[in-house]
Amino acid sequence: MTFVSPELLALFSLIILTSVILFVRIPVALLLGIVGFCGYALLDGIDNAINMAGSELWGTFSGYGLTVVPLFILMGQVCYHSGLSERLYTAVYALNGHRRGGIATATLLTCGAFAAICGSNIATAATMSAVALPQMHKYGYHPVLATGAVAAGTTLGVIIPPSVVAIVVGVQTASSIQRLFLGGIIPGILLLTGFVITVSFLAKRHLDWAPCGERSNWKARLYLSSGLLEAGTLFLLILWGMTKGIFTPTEAGAAGSALAILFGLMRGKLHYQGICKALRESLAISAMIFMLMAGAAMFGKFLTLTRLPFTLADSIAAQDISPLLILLLTGIIFWVGGMIMDALALLVITIPIFFPLAEKLGWDPLWFSVLLIIITSIGAITPPVGASTFVVSSMSTYGYGKIIPVAQVFRGASYFLPSFLLCIILLVLFPSLITWLPTTLMGE
Repeated sequence: MTFVSPELLALFSLIILTSVILFVRIPVALLLGIVGFCGYALLDGIDNAINMAGSELWGTFSGYGLTVVPLFILMGQVCYHSGLSERLYTAVYALNGHRRGGIATATLLTCGAFAAICGSNIATAATMSAVALPQMHKYGYHPVLATGAVAAGTTLGVIIPPSVVAIVVGVQTASSIQRLFLGGIIPGILLLTGFVITVSFLAKRHLDWAPCGERSNWKARLYLSSGLLEAGTLFLLILWGMTKGIFTPTEAGAAGSALAILFGLMRGKLHYQGICKALRESLAISAMIFMLMAGAAMFGKFLTLTRLPFTLADSIAAQDISPLLILLLTGIIFWVGGMIMDALALLVITIPIFFPLAEKLGWDPLWFSVLLIIITSIGAITPPVGASTFVVSSMSTYGYGKIIPVAQVFRGASYFLPSFLLCIILLVLFPSLITWLPTTLMGE
């Protein structure tokens, strides 16, 4: 038993959680589990806390819902180790690299396409930095524009399906993963369009930042277009199979992984060592996500016991506050949270708190989930953490022969922030931009 109210204990635990994440190097999954277990034990006794922990750990590791995660991660890793990302970039560059700013545009388009088959912004950042930065350096691109374009393009990895973050949010909120995938397509296209327009604007304003590349003839373009064909086949296979009911999300991940392996073997680009690396890396990433989900489940059980999410939702809904203002404040919280921690960790911590509020206010769960994923992804390119910018900075030595300072990468990425703002405004004004495609293809 505690000497404070359950709600106050929950608020205190959130303060501890945030402080330790910021200042102490402890895995978020372990921290969530410890705080959730201790809080539950204080409220309901140590025996019940042990039973809760065992139940949540077993439920997480034995549940069918998360089986989709390692399969989509494996598909992305196979695409990386089989060189599909390089073939994809070469194809897009052949089509558009001769225009002013065309190489940066090709990089963004490739990031969008690779995100659609990879699902991770960190993996996209590492891959595209190694592939695109040498080319942009070769043709005299300013490092601010080059690194900024790569960093901004990597954020598409959590928005354009298949997104691992969307899978985890779907599992956590018991939402349809298929609908979340489809809901991210139009926002992803809007963001990608905004990024391309930004590059065009910068290329015209700073003529020395983005010289023209070499023009490829049509014979070469057709020959190099196989990368686009492979990526397009993977993307369409996954979405077509799920929307037609042929695949469950897990089966879609398995089919995509098998096809990616087949493409790599047919081209002779995927060997035994590459398959082993893909499996090892997929296992490590999946284990991290599974542990994060288990810790989040224990912390969520503690929050449910305190009834803080429901009390907060009832209190805010009872106030005479505009829903738009509530949405604005929620967006600011997730934006700031995305600056200081990984998007996936932030969402698994905060979704149990804010999702009841969204339900209380009558917001569409699909619209709200996709909107939060987009807002949180901004943190990947925003100081002080900005995970993608640090990856791009550390990888810049491959292209520019030296490490481009993180401050310069942040500066380059900042030019793409207005595209995020405009996209979010459009999604708030026109929620159908998220809900129309899932409703059209899958019905209510």
